Amino acid sequence: MHPGHAGHVSTKAVLLIVGSVLCFTLLDTIVKHLAPRYPIPLLVWARLAFQAVAMIIWLGPTMRLNLLRTPRVGLQATRGVLIVASSFLFMSALKYLPLAEATAIAYSSPVLVIMMAVLFLREQLTGPRIVFVGAGIAGMLMIVRPGADIFHGATLLALSAACVYATYQILTRKVAAEDARVTLFYPGVVGAAIMTVALPFVDFRTDMPFIDILLVCAAGLLGTLGHLLFILAFQRRPATALIPFTYMQLVWATLIGWLVFHDFPDRWALCGMAVIAGSGLWIALHERRRSAILRTAELRAVD
Repeated sequence: MHPGHAGHVSTKAVLLIVGSVLCFTLLDTIVKHLAPRYPIPLLVWARLAFQAVAMIIWLGPTMRLNLLRTPRVGLQATRGVLIVASSFLFMSALKYLPLAEATAIAYSSPVLVIMMAVLFLREQLTGPRIVFVGAGIAGMLMIVRPGADIFHGATLLALSAACVYATYQILTRKVAAEDARVTLFYPGVVGAAIMTVALPFVDFRTDMPFIDILLVCAAGLLGTLGHLLFILAFQRRPATALIPFTYMQLVWATLIGWLVFHDFPDRWALCGMAVIAGSGLWIALHERRRSAILRTAELRAVD
């Protein structure tokens, strides 16, 4: 981490995060464009295979077998299975849902993470966390609105993707003490292995137009680049300082969904997105202040 005041967030770190979520939004845009013509398993395979290959090229020469060394192989492999399931569900939802709404529903996963952390990790459910959970659920209901046109099977796919991804994040917390490079590598390589085995059983066009081949490759590269930018950003600043800037993805998704697919959220969906983003920003800042207070108390106790 760069030296400096703990509360300062460098412009470079912010740009890296904003660029990262832009990569993820462009990946989702490509998937939404290709999904009506190609099977979702093919797109999931491209997403994960490119990440695995890129990390082997990037880290393999220096880390070698250390990339696979972990005391919790089963847990790391389970994360890989979950990332396959989450990607499959979310990409399936993108096939039918507007880009902005699908992205906003995916951002309900932090709410689910807090609820799961209380249930399974025995974390404390503080007052601010209760407010955040309530606001997140309210914002999500503003978007999906049971009985409205957007509330159909695809919405349930997006919600299921958020649930699976929240489980993935809970398991990631359990391996947080391990090498971050190993923790990032396992989901990609396990997911790629699963989808490579499944790919021969997937029926898809072998005479894909060259532009579609380029888009599939671009989707994989964008996902890999997005994760790389995330890592570089977190090397400069702690996660609590940077998480608020990830909500720029809602802005990117709204703008790109409007420009590319001519889908602009209605006022209820916009309000729901604002509630989700606002509550997410607020809880991130609260947790950041809480961590700083705890660190200060620990230092005083040592002194």
